[in-house]
Order: sequence, then structure tokens, then C-alpha cells
Amino acid sequence: MISGFDWIIGMSMFKHPSLYSNLLDNADNVNARLLDGFYRHLQDEDNKRTHLFEGRYENIYISSEKIPEKSLILQAVIATASKILDISPSDLKAGLWFNAMQPGDSTTAHRHDDDDELLSAVYYVKVPKNSGELILTVNNFTTHVTPKEGMMVFFPPDMIHEVTENKSNEMRLSLGINIGPGSDTA
Repeated sequence: MISGFDWIIGMSMFKHPSLYSNLLDNADNVNARLLDGFYRHLQDEDNKRTHLFEGRYENIYISSEKIPEKSLILQAVIATASKILDISPSDLKAGLWFNAMQPGDSTTAHRHDDDDELLSAVYYVKVPKNSGELILTVNNFTTHVTPKEGMMVFFPPDMIHEVTENKSNEMRLSLGINIGPGSDTA
């Protein structure tokens, strides 16, 4: 089992005035376990599902008890958000959900500034070629991010973002993440 920050060391961080990105070491191993847990528990009746658009729930919540590897992502998110926000990790909390995009799916433009969010992020678990780009817009600036497995992208929660159509023949899987003030990260 991978412990704490052992697999985070060596990440490289890209900084834009509003965007941050990093790649996690050993993401292949973690992603394989996340993907396996997702498939094993996708149909569980106790999963919460929200944001039903065009027949697809964009947010699927599967508990950390069922997929313990989620806690590794949450640790990495808190560690990175702490650096970006210059706030102690103990003063942050994060929550995440799965977003599975089948061929032909896209995600409409939206924001994550409904509550007390300080930062939003996405982590990429499975990214087939041509499975969609993340489009982020602030003021008159729009940027396209071509995701890769193991990549995290951090952005302000009030930044409009969307995902272009999955033109591949496979499912794309990511984790949507919100970071806010607090001390619970589970």
C-alpha cells in the first residue's frame, strides 16, 4: 500500500495566474485501483448521484470505505491546495466525486462556487485519446487543457469550466474536487 506523501514527491507544478497543475508519481498504480473500485461499486444502491443531464449523472459519490484509494487523492489535493492557497493543510477539507463520460458525453459549462469553496480541481483517472478537453474561462481568457492520467488541475471555484465531447470509443473517468475551510478530509 502506498503511504501518505511517498507517491507525491517528484510532482511538477505548472502555475498560471488562476490555474495550477501537477502530475502525481505512481499514478498508474493508484488509478488502476480507483478504476477497479469504481467498476465494482458503480451499481451499489447506496451511492449518491447528482446533476442529471441528458440521461447521465455527472456526479457519482462512492464512499471512501468502498474505495480507500480516494483518501490518497484527497491527501494529495490537500497538500497541493495548501501550497496554492498558503493555508495550513489542517485548515482545509476536500470532497470528491466520480465523473464518468461515455462516448458522446460532454459536461456543460458550470462553476463550483455554491458554498464555501476556496479552490476546485479535477483529477484524471482514465483518459482515452480524444476523450475531451477541459475548457476553463475567466473574464475574456479561455484555455483548453488536454488531460492525461495522473494529472490534477486546480482552479478558482467561480471559474466557468466545461468538458468537450468524448469522441473516443471508451469511457473517460475523472474525479471532481472541491476544497474548502475545515479540518475533515474524508
